[in-house]
Amino acid sequence: MGLFRREPPQMITADRAIPGRSTPLSVPTAHFVNGHRIQPPFPEGLETAVFGMGCFWGAERMFWQTEGVHSTAVGYAGGFTENPTYEETCSGRTGHTEVVLVVFDPAEVSYESLLTTFWEGHDPTQGMRQGNDRGTQYRSALYYGNDVQREAAEASAAAYGRALKASRYGEITTEIAPLARFFYAEEYHQQYLAKVPNGYCGIGGTGVACPTGVAVEADR
Repeated sequence: MGLFRREPPQMITADRAIPGRSTPLSVPTAHFVNGHRIQPPFPEGLETAVFGMGCFWGAERMFWQTEGVHSTAVGYAGGFTENPTYEETCSGRTGHTEVVLVVFDPAEVSYESLLTTFWEGHDPTQGMRQGNDRGTQYRSALYYGNDVQREAAEASAAAYGRALKASRYGEITTEIAPLARFFYAEEYHQQYLAKVPNGYCGIGGTGVACPTGVAVEADR
């Protein structure tokens, strides 16, 4: 059986990555579901967060259905290629993972609550895959925009890691890093599951609840 074992996907290095292009991909201005802008400028007082949890179609739907979320968009982050295409990202030669940009109102939903949705919405222990989707573009990732988000992300990862271990899951493999750049994906990917309600969704959690409140505060 060892003859048929597939080696886990490996991250490409910057010197071997596809160079990309200087012109951004064309994307719509308005969200297909709620009509809000998916590109800046956003209304004053709103904040943004970026999550990678496998196929971005199902992940985006999960967040646009969350109360307090103003808008969402799918794209690519964490790699080296400028303005990559979907095909380039899927080749594993850009270093990017599929992500969701979440624009939210902190007066209605906290970043910590979004982290709970993130952790419980996928399996963050699977490395370079999510379910049957394999490749570096499906890795779990949290890209923070400031130190407040970084501290919250790290604290929640520690708390959820303990909960997963207690349920006999492995170590969390989620990449937690500062957001360098978010590149919008092609128009047909934006709010895909609203346009194609019966489309593929590979998102699935572990069934383990993410600790919140006191348990997370203790890690800060």
